[in-house]
Amino acid sequence: MAENENMTLDEYVKWPQRYIDSGGLDKGEIHYKLRIAKNIAKAREAVFQGASDWGKILVQACRRSNNNLVDWRLEGVLRTWIDDNPNGSLDAFKAFWAEDNTPISDRIRDFVPRVRPPHLPGPSYHDNFKGTGTRLRSISTLLMALDPNSKEYPPFMRTIFENEYKRVGHPMPPKRADEADTYEHAMEFLDKIVESAAAQGFARPSNRLEAQSIVWSYQWPEERFGPSPGSPNPEDEVPQPKSPLQKLASELMFPVEFLERVEQLLEDKRQVIFQGPPGTGKTYTAKKLAACLAGSEERVRLVQFHPSYAYEDFVQGFRPSLNDGQPGFKMKDGPLLDMAKMARDEPGEKHFLVIDEINRGNLAKVFGELYFLLEYRDEEMGLQYSESGETFAMPKNLYIIGTMNTADRSIALVDLALRRRFYFVEFHPDEW
Repeated sequence: MAENENMTLDEYVKWPQRYIDSGGLDKGEIHYKLRIAKNIAKAREAVFQGASDWGKILVQACRRSNNNLVDWRLEGVLRTWIDDNPNGSLDAFKAFWAEDNTPISDRIRDFVPRVRPPHLPGPSYHDNFKGTGTRLRSISTLLMALDPNSKEYPPFMRTIFENEYKRVGHPMPPKRADEADTYEHAMEFLDKIVESAAAQGFARPSNRLEAQSIVWSYQWPEERFGPSPGSPNPEDEVPQPKSPLQKLASELMFPVEFLERVEQLLEDKRQVIFQGPPGTGKTYTAKKLAACLAGSEERVRLVQFHPSYAYEDFVQGFRPSLNDGQPGFKMKDGPLLDMAKMARDEPGEKHFLVIDEINRGNLAKVFGELYFLLEYRDEEMGLQYSESGETFAMPKNLYIIGTMNTADRSIALVDLALRRRFYFVEFHPDEW
């Protein structure tokens, strides 16, 4: 059975059994989630013990370098909310994590509207934390603190769950379902997976976290589970030549689906940022992937941002020069305009600008009017140093891959205007 074909729920549970028996599910999916759950549980203990640093413990547990389950905005939302309204936020978490029989759906519905500033009128903090799926991704992770050992409150990610609903023909949640309804719908799906395993005589998955980890693993089923049920004997198959992305995936030891997904994101917005802790291969992967997609390293250029990097360095500006032996200044294009010219000269080829440490520059100063042009590739605009009304447009065949170190404090300087123009791809030491 091909992995993109519909499956029965029994087939869905049966295929990963070899992966489960080998210990791969525990090592690849469960252990790190339990570690995150225990860290959040420490924050819950601090809340009910009345510890003065409960907020600091919680923010630390939800930091992206420590917790790749939550949305990247959660750390900032929590920090601002707790600083501005310590009593209100404390009361909200006491209700959310209370040791009583309050249903999970009621806890979620009570918690979401509490994320408000202490003064009115004014926006809620989750105005930068919008969307049912976005909020529920983080809220579900916070729920893990309720019972980190019984494994009954697993994390949620809307895209992954909806993909698996389609794979087995499970109904989607109702339209306009809120966070509570969406989470309960996902838990019902996980319960059906557990029931199917028990009915077939499999020891696992035996709880919701194990079932959720199978759902997560179905992002890369062939790589993790082996040949799909009913697939031909590999010895009988005629070897097919590998695509450039498949070769690169083997070289980088990434699932090819991961690189294909990045390629799709690039085709959609033309810009992505690889973000993660130091040493996770962001820059190396960006250069290799850019060269692979461009078909030649000559169509790839690497620049590195730093605090003194400016618009005049990146786009266009006057630079010192010698004119007939006399010192002066000359207009010079930066790497962006150089790559844009190359892209226009070769409209049938992809060109890439790789920006290393993109968050270390003063982005508003470096990008200038390019904030607009990154999003509207069909528009033209006069550049800051353009002469005689000359306009500039970003070629559609010029792509940008940035890298961002999440351990760097300057990540806070990446404003929302730039964030929404890029897709963000996570890199973590324990991801693969």
